[in-house]
Amino acid sequence: MYAVERREWLIERARAVGRLEVAATCEELDVAPETVRRDLNELERQGLLRRVHGGAVPIERLGFEGQLRLRVETNHEEKARVAAAARGLLHNAESVYLDEGSTVQLLADSLAPTRPLTVVTNALPVATLLADRPHVTVLLLGGRVRGRTLATLEHWATRMLGDLVVDLAFLGANGVSVARGLTCPDPAVAAVKAAACKAARRRVLLCDHTKLGVDSFCRFAEVSDLEALVCDRGARAEHVRELHQAGVGVMLA
Repeated sequence: MYAVERREWLIERARAVGRLEVAATCEELDVAPETVRRDLNELERQGLLRRVHGGAVPIERLGFEGQLRLRVETNHEEKARVAAAARGLLHNAESVYLDEGSTVQLLADSLAPTRPLTVVTNALPVATLLADRPHVTVLLLGGRVRGRTLATLEHWATRMLGDLVVDLAFLGANGVSVARGLTCPDPAVAAVKAAACKAARRRVLLCDHTKLGVDSFCRFAEVSDLEALVCDRGARAEHVRELHQAGVGVMLA
């Protein structure tokens, strides 16, 4: 197969199945990983595919909804394990706050309570997932919708949270460190997260290992505010040790 034929095949396959994995493509085409990566890089340069970790997706899948779906699919297995471990921390909570973010969305999708549970969220995808679940009552915060995550922001959301008390908040962050706390790059996002932390009796952070030891622009909580941090097993030992020394329970899923 010539390079031009191989690249046409890659585009057609990506559009048909929604995603290309380098390893699987190498096996199917019987070519070296370097060849596939070179092809994908060239197709991205031409604006026909978008490179992601381990492969590529068709450019047609991008956009508001596509961006969020892509984040959910990236490192899906690790995030699913984190979500499953976090679900075990619900205990007897009757009300929970579910933050925006791909890992929290996976947690929401896995919820199937057998008794009444009130879910407060600023994330439209979470509200959509849970609205018709048995035993679940959804309270969606109002506000401006952020296109990248389909989450509501600004004073409408923070005012609503100011009137609530929830048993448990499941949060996401772009960075977490003992020195700088929990951070994200957008002040409006940080304000909602901070209000959720204030409204919650218990707070649990869901994150992947790439967020540990990282500082972003806006702090919305301290690590001492957390009951637990749930992370994948890629976490570096020194980061886990620092969090333990700061009194944070770390669960590796």
